Amino acid sequence: MEIRELRAFLEVAREENMTRAAGNLHMSQPSLSKLIKSLEHELGAKLFVRRSFGLTLTKEGRVLRERARDLVGMANRIEDEFASLGNITGGALYFGLAESYQIQYLARQIKILREQAPDLRYHVESGVSAQVLEHLDQGSLDFAVLAQDPDLTKYEALTFPGVDRWGIIVPADHRLASRSYVELDDLVGEPLFCSQQGWKHEIARWAGSRMPDLRLEATFGLAYNAAVFAREGLGVLLTFDRIVDTSADSGIVFRPLKPALETKLHLVWRRNRPLSPIAERFLDQLRRA
Repeated sequence: MEIRELRAFLEVAREENMTRAAGNLHMSQPSLSKLIKSLEHELGAKLFVRRSFGLTLTKEGRVLRERARDLVGMANRIEDEFASLGNITGGALYFGLAESYQIQYLARQIKILREQAPDLRYHVESGVSAQVLEHLDQGSLDFAVLAQDPDLTKYEALTFPGVDRWGIIVPADHRLASRSYVELDDLVGEPLFCSQQGWKHEIARWAGSRMPDLRLEATFGLAYNAAVFAREGLGVLLTFDRIVDTSADSGIVFRPLKPALETKLHLVWRRNRPLSPIAERFLDQLRRA
C-alpha cells in the first residue's frame, strides 16, 4: 500500500465523485479508477458504492478513511520536517488545543514567531485532552494544550500564566441569572451540560460527596454548541469563563461557581522525542516569554 494511493482514496471520499477527484489530483479518471480498484483488491474489500448522485463509502471504506487520514497526516508531517531541516526561518508547527481564553497567549507567540520566520506554517486542531493527547502520542502533533495536569513521566510541560474559572451559562431570563455566584444547591434538579472530561474530574472534585445530587443532561465536546442549547433553555452549561460570548446582546450570562473552581492550562510535548528546528525555536521563545 502506498501513500499516493491513500491520498487518492481520501480525495475520492471527499469529493464523492471520480471525475472531480481526478481533476483535483491532476490525473485521468481511468487512471484514478484503476488505482482505487487496485487498492480494493489489495485490501480484499469494496470501498465505494456507486449511487445515482455519486459515490458513497462502504463500511470498510469508512474504516479506511479514518486510518488513511492518520497515515497521510503523518506522511505530510515527515515531509514538512525534512523539508525544513536546517531552516529555522520556516517549517510547520502542529498544535492540538483545548478550549480556553488563554489560547490568546499562544496565538500571540505564534504571531511573533511568524514575523521573524516568514516561511512558518502552522496547523491547529481542537479537542478535549484525550483526543489531542492521542495525536501527540502518535507523533502527528508537536504540542498539545491540556486543561488537566499532565503526566510528567511522559510529557514535558509549560504552565500558562492565568487560570480558567468555572461557572454556569444560562439564558439572561433564567432564575440563576440574577445571582452573583452559584452554589451546588442551586444546581440540584437542573439539567446540566458539561464536557465529559470536566464532569468526571473538575466538577466531581468540586461537588465531592454530593456529586450524585447533580443530573447530567448531555455532554458536549465544544462549548459553543453547548451554549446554543443553553440559550434555548434546554439546560445549564458548566464551563469556563470567557469561552463563549456572554456580552449584553448575546442573550446568555456567565455566573461563577462558589466555592471557586479553577483549572490551570498546560502546553505539553513528548519527553525524549526530538522536535523539528522550528518547534525548538518556538519552544525557546515560549520559555523566554
